[in-house]
Amino acid sequence: MTDELKETGCEEYQALARRDFLTMASGIGIAAFVPTWLPQVVMAQSSNSTRDIVVSIFLNGGTDGMSMVVPFGDPDYYTGRPTIAVPRPDAAVGTANRATNLDGFFGFSPGMAPLYPAYEVGDLLVAHATGSVDNSRSHFDAQRYIEVGKPRDTNVAGGWLGRHLATTAPLRSDAPLRALSFTGGLPKSLELGPKTLPIPNPANFTIGGNGTTASARTQWLAQNYANAANPVAANALDSTNTIALLQRINFAGYTPANGAVYPTSGFGNVLRSTAALIKADVGVEAVQAFKGGWDTHANQGNIPGVDGQGMHNNMLDLSRALAAFHADVIQGSTAYGVTVVVISEFGRNARENGDRGTDHGRGNVAFTMGRKINGGRVLTNGWPGLAREVLEAGQDLRVTLDHRDILAEIVQNRLGNRNLGVIFPDYTPRFRGVTKA
Repeated sequence: MTDELKETGCEEYQALARRDFLTMASGIGIAAFVPTWLPQVVMAQSSNSTRDIVVSIFLNGGTDGMSMVVPFGDPDYYTGRPTIAVPRPDAAVGTANRATNLDGFFGFSPGMAPLYPAYEVGDLLVAHATGSVDNSRSHFDAQRYIEVGKPRDTNVAGGWLGRHLATTAPLRSDAPLRALSFTGGLPKSLELGPKTLPIPNPANFTIGGNGTTASARTQWLAQNYANAANPVAANALDSTNTIALLQRINFAGYTPANGAVYPTSGFGNVLRSTAALIKADVGVEAVQAFKGGWDTHANQGNIPGVDGQGMHNNMLDLSRALAAFHADVIQGSTAYGVTVVVISEFGRNARENGDRGTDHGRGNVAFTMGRKINGGRVLTNGWPGLAREVLEAGQDLRVTLDHRDILAEIVQNRLGNRNLGVIFPDYTPRFRGVTKA
């Protein structure tokens, strides 16, 4: 998060940032067993490579989806946002920073334009007016509900990705690491995932302490716990094997395919490392990443040269990194297919506030990307409209598409797991044609 965006964020978000919320997430660590609380499940097999690796990206802070994917076909968008709206694609000749037309109604803002090639070839799907059915405007609660897979139920253990991993056979039976997050502590989404670790930087992952004794301490760990009861022995072995595995991957010298260039930002480095990890073909099945800085209550800056262009720069960093990943991995050659999911905890108000920003709202955008994604379009379950009389509570874009419909279809059709009742408890998803047949 930039200093500029820290200053414009709400008090709750600033407090979470100060406490480094992600590194405080419950650290379950590597688990070598299926939790006993799980009901009877059908373990998805992995005898072929038709299952995708999933890269889950959470835009924490509540991003303004209507600035990312502009509903320029709705005149009330411009009525409600007189100073921060992105100009129409067909605005007068000479108008700067116009949206890129997607389908005659929606368009990419200039900051999202690098993703247009992925959209144009049909690998990128945009879902609009989507989000959680729960109307919480708390960053903490809304993010938790999405990561858990069910709102307001403290009895649900783990997260949706963790439960997916716990109910499916590994892609590679000998893999010491099935999933990781680029965080200091394990995020809720991956809790209860077998062989899952938080690894902020896989290029230098090792046992903490003096570097000169790291090898000796790793050897001691393996030997000392070799005869311990499981899951302790298995966890120790997986931990030491994971260290050795990651040290064999040349993250620093990784060369992207197809001329892809990742931004040199923190998020760009995360996706570059993810690409190197996937192409190493070591059995990793799920990656969780985060990108913050979206809590834009003041001086949002959707377009270059306006209000410091903070939102624009953040979108540009996101879209450039995703575009590089698309060229490098999704269009490149990998042992397994890859599906990317991008989601945020909630959207922003439909109408700008007095500080040229947007406050916490409801309906938002989500993105999915992959060769087996039915993309090249903007998916809605009916555009709810932005006229004041149809807004939720008179201020927010309504959620007409439950985000779990998108995730569930990907879990079943691309990740090969039909245990949707476990992964998304007490919810019956409706598939929306997110994936290709």
